[in-house]
Amino acid sequence: MSTGTGGSTGGTGARRSRRARAFGLRTRLLLAFLLVAAVSAGTTAALTYREARNAVLQTAQDTAVTSFRDQVQQTAFALPVQGGDDLDALLRDIARRGKPHPWVVFAEYGSVRASSGENAESTVITPELRRAARADPHGSFERVVKDGVPYLTIAMPMVFKTGPYSLVPSGLVLYAVMRMTDEQVNVDALLMAARDGALPGLAVALIPGLIAARSVLRPVRELREAARSMGSGRLDTRIPVRGSDELADLAHTFNESAAQLDHSVRELRDAEARARRFASDVSHELRTPLAGMLAVTEVLDEDADHLDADTARAVRLVSAETGKLAVLVEDLMEISRFDARAAELNADEVDVAETIRKTLDNRHWTDTRIRTELPDGIRARLDPRRFDLVIANLVGNALRHGGAPVTVRLRTEASSEGRAVLVTEVTDSGPGIRPEALPHIFDRFYKADAARTRSAGSGLGLAITLENVKLHGGTIRAGNLPGSGAVFTVEIPLHAEEAGG
Repeated sequence: MSTGTGGSTGGTGARRSRRARAFGLRTRLLLAFLLVAAVSAGTTAALTYREARNAVLQTAQDTAVTSFRDQVQQTAFALPVQGGDDLDALLRDIARRGKPHPWVVFAEYGSVRASSGENAESTVITPELRRAARADPHGSFERVVKDGVPYLTIAMPMVFKTGPYSLVPSGLVLYAVMRMTDEQVNVDALLMAARDGALPGLAVALIPGLIAARSVLRPVRELREAARSMGSGRLDTRIPVRGSDELADLAHTFNESAAQLDHSVRELRDAEARARRFASDVSHELRTPLAGMLAVTEVLDEDADHLDADTARAVRLVSAETGKLAVLVEDLMEISRFDARAAELNADEVDVAETIRKTLDNRHWTDTRIRTELPDGIRARLDPRRFDLVIANLVGNALRHGGAPVTVRLRTEASSEGRAVLVTEVTDSGPGIRPEALPHIFDRFYKADAARTRSAGSGLGLAITLENVKLHGGTIRAGNLPGSGAVFTVEIPLHAEEAGG
């Protein structure tokens, strides 16, 4: 089930990565560039079309209105007007001279109606135009579309001039109706030309769009590669600065930040190396005088029973503190070897149950405080000395800070990767580990109980245990049992030498 879940997660991650590339910065830049180009081309085409359309229609309209006005003014009508063939002929004569296209001319005088052609065209004349003709003696015009056909309708009233600026309507109104089919064809051609010109323009806009995207993405790619390189530990990575734009400022800022980070990391590494050397040197220098002090304290311990009470108490205190100092120095030496990558794994095939029994026997942990579940026949490649330290530190920690009885269990099982692992559990019957202490339980010099600052432990035992387990290629976990008590679980591959290598 774990493998299937991992595959599903991997597939989801791959799909998310493909979607991210499909809608990456390059795609967004191209889409933005094309959108700007499309808006610009569309706006330009729309404005050009509108102006050209207005020019075409305005030219035809002005020509027709001027021509019709001149024709009406040059034609003499005998008033009152009488309908008949003479009036129809006169209207046909005016229609023949229509510009820029032939007209259909209508005359209205009271109840008299006359036409130069088809009366069907009269339906194009709107009531609004008739009202405008009666109100304006200079005439009016209107563009109308009926059944998909565009028309220009012109109303021109006949007037009497009674003064320099005085016109009196005679009651006779002439209407000219002109189809604007040719102008509509020209306008449609303009629309097609604007559309056909905009589409190739968008295609051509891809070229500068690609060039612009490349010029923007190249520094971004360099920044990504540089960040990846720094993430892998190459802190001397720098980006070439080109030009003086915002991307150049970004590259310059990145280089300054990288230089400061490199300097800070070098200082930290130097300080850490000095601290490690100091701890190692101090521990090494203390070993010789401590050896002499331990020999003296052993002699004093033997004679303590023959001393007075205060002196004996002082002797035993000096002896105990000297022993603690010796343990601390040895732990510091061990930690310094791990920090210096000098710790080596000398693995050998051993009987694990027998190795654990020897650890318990050597420390006289064979009473009722210790329970064991150690099945025979489990063999693994381990470093006996380091595995002895692991078991000793865990059991000793359980006895000091947990509660008896302490149980040591041994078994083998298959890991999630299908490898055989050696599992060792050490549980106690104490109150367990406080939840806030669990994340720090393997930290150096950490003590779960702040009140036990003067306890026998140095605060390095579990940290050394963790390093020894890692050296075997294994893992260690700390937790609490459902009822009460702490549990430490160590998992080490049965072929620890290969895992460690």
